Amino acid sequence: MRNDITTELKIAIVILNWNGEKLLEQFLPSVIEHSREATVYVADNASTDTSVEFVKTAFPLVKIIQNTENGGYAKGYNDALKHIEADIFCLLNSDVEVTPNWLSPIIETFIKESRTAIIQPKLLDFNKRDYFEYAGAAGGFIDKFGYPYCRGRIFNTIEKDNGQYNDATPIFWASGACLFIRKHVFNELNGLDEAFFAHMEEIDLCWRAQNLGYTVKYVGQSTIYHVGGATLSNTSPKKTFLNFRNSLYTLTKNAKGAIFLIILARLILDGIAAVKFLVELKPQHSLAILKAHFSYYGHLKQLLKQRKATKHKIRYHNINAIVLDYFLYKKHFFESL
Repeated sequence: MRNDITTELKIAIVILNWNGEKLLEQFLPSVIEHSREATVYVADNASTDTSVEFVKTAFPLVKIIQNTENGGYAKGYNDALKHIEADIFCLLNSDVEVTPNWLSPIIETFIKESRTAIIQPKLLDFNKRDYFEYAGAAGGFIDKFGYPYCRGRIFNTIEKDNGQYNDATPIFWASGACLFIRKHVFNELNGLDEAFFAHMEEIDLCWRAQNLGYTVKYVGQSTIYHVGGATLSNTSPKKTFLNFRNSLYTLTKNAKGAIFLIILARLILDGIAAVKFLVELKPQHSLAILKAHFSYYGHLKQLLKQRKATKHKIRYHNINAIVLDYFLYKKHFFESL
């Protein structure tokens, strides 16, 4: 790492916390130890446990920002980042273990590439450490219908890390588990869309950044380990609701092309997903998909207004239907797409 690197960019690592004292106790030490180039913040989302007092006592050098309410991931970060002066924000989940020198390749990339606005490191599974982690793996993409997938993870098929993604390359979206963004770009985008509350707001953020001509990048020379599901489990119907609804939100706001035809196709595909959940004896997830669509239609007028305000829309997909590729054509690994 260059000796003068910290004089060129000021980095703020911001960990959003809500009743996560145990997670902070476990994971903050690695962040502090391996992030000497940055200032570490805990942004508390009106916790009702003793996590704020714990951080003040155990980690007195960590700066604390106390939000007045739990506005979820999006509003929580929007509220907190207003109080931080830095060139680069790192939005980091509280269940992440970082590694030595993880910041160096990230900072170097920002210095060298002025149009790179957002960066994600390699995300590995904290519990199965030689496998990628579900939430972002080696960088994200979406298909024509807004379904997300990753290099290293398609639906529930997760690849082993054999060094196949040790590269640095443009991606479509960076995981909210660990997302670096230039402050001026975050402000230019008016931050995260608070209507999302949580889940997929990072895809919307990355999409909007690219609509403005910025690049989103994966830097595989930086590695972190993510637990995943520590705030909301993958088996939660609420997570199903948020994922399906917010996917429709971001499609409507940003997608190039005949949006109502895309949404019609989504209605059919989501209906198939709901039936699949019923067959699997998971009726709460089927109901969550139904609720997601009703919530989406209730907000459609505002979403179309946001869509109209987006003057430039990029081509956003490399494949048409990840569902067909995965379930029908049995393409379970990224390299086969």
